[in-house]
Amino acid sequence: MRATGLDGFSNGWVAVTIDGDQRSISFHSDVAGALSHPFDRAGIDIPIGMTDDGERDCDLLARARLRPHSSRVFTGARRWLWQEFSDPDAANREALRRGQTRVSRQLWHIGAKIMEVDGFVRANAARDIREVHPELVFLRLNGGAPLPRKKSEEGDALRRRLLKRSGFREIDRWLTVTRVGTGAKRDDVLDACAVALAALKPNGCVPEGPQPLDGHDLPMQIWF
Repeated sequence: MRATGLDGFSNGWVAVTIDGDQRSISFHSDVAGALSHPFDRAGIDIPIGMTDDGERDCDLLARARLRPHSSRVFTGARRWLWQEFSDPDAANREALRRGQTRVSRQLWHIGAKIMEVDGFVRANAARDIREVHPELVFLRLNGGAPLPRKKSEEGDALRRRLLKRSGFREIDRWLTVTRVGTGAKRDDVLDACAVALAALKPNGCVPEGPQPLDGHDLPMQIWF
């Protein structure tokens, strides 16, 4: 079983691959390059499958699991936001005109990556590529106990400990020597590792049961 986990950062994507006892990390400018090697299952920390109004049950269920840190799940991704607008203020005016919620600045700024993944997944429908939220994975690894902020010293240290227990013996080197010069942040590397674990051996998903599909037959289901 060869599993790959992807997490986006400013310059591209962190890719972490688990192949038997081997763990490897690489950095790529686009998602096609990050998934150019063979894999049995891939996970990506990005919305896959979108509704016209931005409302997805998987987001609401993931936020409920992460309480009191529900804001760690972004909501409201809609294709038309980035297909029709290049300015978030104009996009939000249109959202309000349609009776929809506004898009947050955080979500708006990852729009290019959302659309990149959307196009890739739609063009590769036969490949097993799933949406994974790393915070749900870390919550599972931590026995269901909420974790401190990932950018805090305490949160970083806890996530490193959890990943070491899960076989990432090189994580400290990845976060220092390997990461330097790539543009990726520490939490991008940690998140990609968590996503790879869920790709290797999914523990569950929200919602459970049959996959809800969007208008392009993409699943709207988050794995962990």
